[in-house]
Amino acid sequence: MITMERRDLILSLLKEKDVVTVKRICEETKASESTIRRDLTDLENKQIIKRVHGGGASLLKKKREEPTLIEKTTKNQREKNKIAEKAASFIEEGDSLYLDAGSSTMEIIPFLKDKSVVVVTNGIPHVQLLIEYDIETYVIAGKVKRGTAALIGTKAVESIKEFRFDKCFLGGINGIHAELGLTTPDPEEASVKRTAMLQSQITYVLADPSKFGEVSFANVSEVSDVDIITTVGIAEEHVTELSKLTNIEVIAL
Repeated sequence: MITMERRDLILSLLKEKDVVTVKRICEETKASESTIRRDLTDLENKQIIKRVHGGGASLLKKKREEPTLIEKTTKNQREKNKIAEKAASFIEEGDSLYLDAGSSTMEIIPFLKDKSVVVVTNGIPHVQLLIEYDIETYVIAGKVKRGTAALIGTKAVESIKEFRFDKCFLGGINGIHAELGLTTPDPEEASVKRTAMLQSQITYVLADPSKFGEVSFANVSEVSDVDIITTVGIAEEHVTELSKLTNIEVIAL
């Protein structure tokens, strides 16, 4: 396989999954580890990818870049289900919940079927699934965001203020940084998330490992405003960094 073909394949793998290991790339390309590391170094120097802890790589995203709902739904499905199952284990009978828009929080819904809960959401795709599982549901007002089908804007913020939540589950957090906080590409969506946190007794963030150490465009909150982060496969350095600066609990599966 020539260099150009190999690097095209590397980029294709990274589009399918947020983080891909060197081992996986070697298996897919049938190239040696030294060759792949040279490829990754060159792609990083061209600011196409970034290297991550543990020898993997991910595509370099612009601060305002945001994947579509379809892209979010098809990526890291297995990990998201595992994270959602753990997050759902914190939910108790009779809880009032806020489920943020996003593919990660949508994965929680099947785990609610045997619990008597009330859900408020700004995720349009969530609604049909909540109905199918016969879960009492309130949908906030707002403007529909193209691409992600989230309800955002001033009306969404005002609508959320009418409720109080036992627990708030946030997805769509594109950056989790110990010093720079929680961030997301869209300021309007950041405002909705921030308001939901203020209306909730406990806030959980569902995130895959690619979000840690990253910074996006719009600030949501300080990391210390979150109670628990559930994730999978996070590098130990990120857990240590968050533990030093905050009292947050990071549950790595």
